[in-house]
Amino acid sequence: MALRKIVEMGEDCLTKVCRPVTDFNQRLHTLLDDMTETLAEANGAGLAAPQVGILRRLCIVMDMESEEYIELVNPEIIAQSGEQTGMEGCLSVPGKWGLVTRPSYVRVRAQDRDGQWFEVEGEGLTARCFCHELEHLDGRLYTDHIDRFLTEEEVEELMNQEDD
Repeated sequence: MALRKIVEMGEDCLTKVCRPVTDFNQRLHTLLDDMTETLAEANGAGLAAPQVGILRRLCIVMDMESEEYIELVNPEIIAQSGEQTGMEGCLSVPGKWGLVTRPSYVRVRAQDRDGQWFEVEGEGLTARCFCHELEHLDGRLYTDHIDRFLTEEEVEELMNQEDD
């Protein structure tokens, strides 16, 4: 396994629509392993292939309840409900935060590293992560949803509210 460089906002690969994964081989397994290691090292909640310069439809999301990584290959949201507004950041937009409204519940259909289809669901922060990472696969960032970045004071205040 190896750490991959996380590209930052302004790089072309973050604005491109990714192609489906068709080869479920050792190269894919290595990429998924590298992305998981990169995500863990960055202490993030999710990482999509375009964030490491690969234009393929795959991402890693941390299930916030089990604290386990979920590998999603060719994922699509098949159900969603509710609404939540919360602070969102991105490893490709370091040090910046914004308020984003997302569904409070999301169900995703995806393939695993061997090509087998499965479904997974999440609520709260996990649902937010699913939406955030899947948008990367269509060349979109959370910044497309915000009016402005939050100030340091606003971020600190919101973090304190979450701790209460």
